[in-house]
Amino acid sequence: MGNTFGHLFRVTTFGESHGPAVGAVIDGCPPLLSLEEQDLQKELDRRRPGQSSLTSQRREADRAEILSGVFEGRTLGTPIAVLVRNTDAKPQDYEEVRRAYRPSHADYTYQSKYGIRAWIGGGRASARETVGRVAAGAIAQKLLREHCGTQVLSYVTQVQSIKAKIDHRKIDRASVERTPIRCPDPQAAKEMIEQIDAARKDGDSLGGVVESVVRRVPPGLGEPVFDKLEADLAKALLSLPACKGFEIGSGFSGTLMTGSSHNDPFYSSDGRIHTRTNHSGGIQGGISNGETIIIRAAFKPTATILKEQETVDISGNPTTIKARGRHDPCVLPRAVPLVDAMVALVITDHFLLQSVTSHNGRGDKTYE
Repeated sequence: MGNTFGHLFRVTTFGESHGPAVGAVIDGCPPLLSLEEQDLQKELDRRRPGQSSLTSQRREADRAEILSGVFEGRTLGTPIAVLVRNTDAKPQDYEEVRRAYRPSHADYTYQSKYGIRAWIGGGRASARETVGRVAAGAIAQKLLREHCGTQVLSYVTQVQSIKAKIDHRKIDRASVERTPIRCPDPQAAKEMIEQIDAARKDGDSLGGVVESVVRRVPPGLGEPVFDKLEADLAKALLSLPACKGFEIGSGFSGTLMTGSSHNDPFYSSDGRIHTRTNHSGGIQGGISNGETIIIRAAFKPTATILKEQETVDISGNPTTIKARGRHDPCVLPRAVPLVDAMVALVITDHFLLQSVTSHNGRGDKTYE
């Protein structure tokens, strides 16, 4: 239960943080999509630990192995199984977690739900579970590019109180990848890196915000009323480890506006309908309107820190705990490819749903 995501493009992830391997099974990918392991590896390399001092120093190559669903470089339309082996697990770093619960982590809640927990590394609650999501997201991103030219681009806009100045219309993947924090504002990126390094040296952690834009989105994606496009996007992002908030378009700042200033006026150009502003964030009534989708995800400071903290042991007795091991002082740099993946999975799923079910009013299918 709860390990499968999607309606038609369905992804099931498996594996624990310090088990033999992690991965995913992707069901519903159309046949004849060109696909090889390197397509997945590009995204997995962006997610893997040990990239800089800003991330966990766990050393994992995260090499993707495609076990099924691909033949002679093309998808078969059958389930695609992807395996990534764990090679740098250090269970000895988690002896304290065996006896006590880490504050704001999933140790206590997993124990309460299942009566057992994989205390080495956090098991399924570890961000290592997202390896499978990123592999699946790489397939989704390729499908979107080749079938409808849609691009998903995510980047860091805020770390703690430092906010970047970014015009999303002018950035590309290269500008995002230019710094290890994945913020396309060079000055803000420099300040963010300095602040994260200071927190790391102090044994602490920081949180922040990732923004994602989806360009060239076909109008008509979304399944009201309970499977609205923004509802599925919110679920996708809030399912990520450490994600605590979601906004679309104007978000909470829209509460400070009037209806007359918030509404997005329509106009027609080149045979298409557009909006002059985009406070709606590309979605109206739960359905994409063809404008750029703009969403934001808030990530809390990493729960596992290297300071001594008050807690209780597994019998409920007061104690303290000081985590050891290798952890991210800020999840933001590695959260960017996670957001890319989950957004792409949602858009791909709704694109396939629309391809199957929707007609454009003239009786023919909107998409091929």
